[in-house]
Amino acid sequence: MQWQAQPTKKQSPDRTRLTYILQGCLTGAIAGLVVSIFRLSIVNGLKLMLVVYKYLLMTPALIPVWLLLMLLVAIVVGYMGRQYPEIKGSGIPQVEGQLSGNLEYAWWPVLWRKFVGGILSIGSGLFLGREGPSIQLGATVAQGYAQATHQTELKRRVLIASGAAAGLSAAFNAPIASTLFVLEEVYHNFSPLIWTTALASAIVSNFVSTVFFGLTPVLHIVYARTLPLTMYPHLLLLGIFLGGMGFFYQRILLKMNDWYTYLTRLPNWLFGIIPFILIIPIGLYIPQLMGGGNNIILAIAAHSPTLIVLIGIFALRFIFSMISYGSGLPGGIFLPILSLGAILGAIYGKTMIQLGLMPSAYLVNFIIIAMAGYFAGIGKAPFTAILLITEMVGTLHHLMPLAVVSITAYIVVDILGGAPIYESLLHKIVQPTMPHAGGKLDRVEFPLFVGSYMVGHQVRDFQWPQNSLLIAIRRGEREIIPHGDTLLIAGDTLVVTTGHRNRGNLLHLLDRLPVQTK
Repeated sequence: MQWQAQPTKKQSPDRTRLTYILQGCLTGAIAGLVVSIFRLSIVNGLKLMLVVYKYLLMTPALIPVWLLLMLLVAIVVGYMGRQYPEIKGSGIPQVEGQLSGNLEYAWWPVLWRKFVGGILSIGSGLFLGREGPSIQLGATVAQGYAQATHQTELKRRVLIASGAAAGLSAAFNAPIASTLFVLEEVYHNFSPLIWTTALASAIVSNFVSTVFFGLTPVLHIVYARTLPLTMYPHLLLLGIFLGGMGFFYQRILLKMNDWYTYLTRLPNWLFGIIPFILIIPIGLYIPQLMGGGNNIILAIAAHSPTLIVLIGIFALRFIFSMISYGSGLPGGIFLPILSLGAILGAIYGKTMIQLGLMPSAYLVNFIIIAMAGYFAGIGKAPFTAILLITEMVGTLHHLMPLAVVSITAYIVVDILGGAPIYESLLHKIVQPTMPHAGGKLDRVEFPLFVGSYMVGHQVRDFQWPQNSLLIAIRRGEREIIPHGDTLLIAGDTLVVTTGHRNRGNLLHLLDRLPVQTK
């Protein structure tokens, strides 16, 4: 009797990634709509401020009335922040805290308070950016969607990360950079499941935003020519300059809340009164400097002020952006950092031109390039900085100069001991919790990069944290069930289970596991 092979059952394709992408698209559309309305409200608010201050300059008798109104707005926004401290500041550290498991908050109270508080603060002309709040709004929208549809904890985190990418994409119309920012700075994980979902969400959000604001890049700057290779030594000098100034920015920003406490007798929820009062003389006499800085960048590139004027603008914007953010009002530092970088690029360029060391035709190039370098140093996210400026300006001609300046500024800040600014701000909000048993289980994914101390060791070589279990090792497209003899290699992703509230502490412990004694 001849043996015949039985037909094998055909496996159905894995649609997990497709499901995530479709849900990412849905949350991206909702987040894009919310953030676009938020952005449009701020733009119209700033236009209204220009009209108001022009009228006040002609009728000074109404200035006391306006002062009382600004005090009322500061009290209202401050009270909302007192009710829900999660709306304070940028919002990016809060999202990072959510994804690391160190912070949890109710989505709806934070969503509407951040929306309203951000419009009142940023739309009043304070030197705050819309991008950080946009990221938190997008992430909070995704959190609400995940809660309403009863998603698993893993899918909830993926959706929050994709919502954050959607929020930044709608704010800047830069979907690729927005995705990379979430991976590089917020989630700290390049999992294919994360980046595909986040990219899909960011693209859909960007499409929604272009319906409101059109296809013109946010920072569409016209320049005469590309930078020749003979100018590249200047890029190294500029990168060193930006790195030093970026480290100084980090140190001052992280001390601002302490200085507010030391120098004022106000309760911390009323710190916002100070910037709301100080913006009035700025609005009366130099209203063109109000806001996050988008118009400042375009104006400097178009009109090229003198060196002394540039130094004055930088000093004012640096000091008042610190005062604005340090007060705890809802608003970010993303766009203010880019505007300060553009001014520093103009200062460097003007100085070199006056010394006869650089042709004036390349001044605009240095304004563009310096934005990336300053952000790369402060945020320690060079990939994001390069792609962000590329997308915002709308040209690929600056890729090499952007890369040189960004990595140089990054190295300088690293040598000086600077940490990523959003991670540092998160540490001021919340510390990693101590391990404890109980609660629902959750999964942590920990990537092993080239140079990691764990690479080349076996699983049994480490004392793994209590209340955790290494359940899998993801190696490329394969998933390995680990045992004591399993060798860890670069590129592996460790999948560890722990209690949900232990996530942040576990990630902290995995950075340096003790080695088993032989």
